Amino acid sequence: MRRRRLAPLLAVSVTATLAPALATSTATAAPAATPSTASSSAAAKGALDRYVQQKPQWKRCEADAPAEFECATIKVPLDYRVPGGKRIDLAISRIRSTAPDKRHGVLFSNPGGPGGPGLYTPLGLQERLPESAQRKYDLIGFDPRGVGRSSPVSCGLEPEEENWLRPYKEETFGKDVAWARAVANKCEENAGDTLAHITTRNTARDMDLLRAILGEKKISYVGYSYGTYLGAVYTQLFPGRADRFVLDSAVDPARAWRGMIQWWAEGAEPAFDRWTGWAAERSEKYGLGDTPKEVDRTFWGLVAQADEKPIEVEGQPTTGDDIRSGMRGAVFSPQEATEAIVELKKAAAGEPASARKLAAFTGSQGTGTAGAATDAAEVPSDNMTASFWAVVCGDNSSAWSRDPESYRRDAIEDKGRYPLYGDFASSIKPCAFWDESVEPATEVNNKVRSLVVQNEWDSQTPLPSGQALHAALKGSKMVTVLGGEGHGVYPNGNACTDGTVTGYLLSGKLPAKDVTCEATADSNAEARKNRQPDALPGSPLPERAPDRF
Repeated sequence: MRRRRLAPLLAVSVTATLAPALATSTATAAPAATPSTASSSAAAKGALDRYVQQKPQWKRCEADAPAEFECATIKVPLDYRVPGGKRIDLAISRIRSTAPDKRHGVLFSNPGGPGGPGLYTPLGLQERLPESAQRKYDLIGFDPRGVGRSSPVSCGLEPEEENWLRPYKEETFGKDVAWARAVANKCEENAGDTLAHITTRNTARDMDLLRAILGEKKISYVGYSYGTYLGAVYTQLFPGRADRFVLDSAVDPARAWRGMIQWWAEGAEPAFDRWTGWAAERSEKYGLGDTPKEVDRTFWGLVAQADEKPIEVEGQPTTGDDIRSGMRGAVFSPQEATEAIVELKKAAAGEPASARKLAAFTGSQGTGTAGAATDAAEVPSDNMTASFWAVVCGDNSSAWSRDPESYRRDAIEDKGRYPLYGDFASSIKPCAFWDESVEPATEVNNKVRSLVVQNEWDSQTPLPSGQALHAALKGSKMVTVLGGEGHGVYPNGNACTDGTVTGYLLSGKLPAKDVTCEATADSNAEARKNRQPDALPGSPLPERAPDRF
């Protein structure tokens, strides 16, 4: 694939009402003005002015949707350095405040991804947010650029090409390298000129353009998982436009994105150790071993058996790699993991077993997408994967080695360090063959007052990841849910967490210091329920697919 040079970024000045940061928050400063650059700057300002003058044509989103749920489409620049160039669609939605006289402003949202559609997220927030918050805000959703109904991108991938978390094996590594190269090449061939601009920085710019179109001075925001990174990047680019920001289940911005994928493996090991202790304490009920070491041996014995010959459950073979991969997510809920291993042990002995409880290992659970309520006829089947790679590879190409052999070495080393999932996380990905990013990665380091919310046991964004974002956002406070399971916290019925977050959204006042809450049986049960594939479209919780943030 061709390599793009890091082009200098045009900095333009616009009037205060159009948010100067919209155009000037770039990684490279503009040169001193000359007649030609001044002319270019004036032309860019005029182009941006025209974008802001758009009047969204709001209409009911769907015939069977609530009447108050409105959708529209606006135009945004594909490349903010050339705002007069190609334009793309941004699908937006809103549910207006239930008490206009009490209205504070707009509450933007993002449900996770990258590649997760967010157009229907306001419906989920409407179902879950307390009425006091719904009186305070217009709820604003949008499909990020390149996603869903926002000029969706496609790489033309076949379903088997979308299977990207592959265990390292010496005999198949060559095929995995060929797969990664083929995916990158197909993305370049099908959408190369567009994919370069499907980045978190540009999505943050889209948010600020939407803010200006809506006539708002600032935005408030609730972002989950990947949405925490998008929110953090917005605070970095547009600190004066950020009002009340809730960042739930947080991404460490310094590890976007290869390091975040690797954190899935690192975070699984302490969760696995916790699980072995939990199961051992209940050995009389479950029979997996009287000590953590015995439970550990039971698990790895099943993996070894399945490596020799796949274990069949209702005619479906389950390999040792399937067990390791599925257990990575399961161990964050000790009860769920224990019940699954009990059933797997039965199947390994040739006894009838519950396919439902083994879904994490067999893959029959599927990878449903929270908020994915778009018409399949309008969106390419590989859209989520294509937009995922655009962001994961394009946000920070420098995080990805160009040497395939380095991925082999890392996969072997990390399988030893993190035996459950290390090789899955560290083996080769299409980013090894991706074009260079058109902008440097965003360094998040600001004093915007925001609230980071994190479960202690989160399979997608482990606790240290949330702590890292808290440290990068110098003006933030953090809510930690000790014993909290699941990916996505607010709202979950826990009076401590819900009260803290809602209080911030209503008043704009952060807690005086970081808050520690204790998980409840009900809130953890809610987290387990949210892992199921039948979640309603529009859920405010993040992507449930185990291979997304």
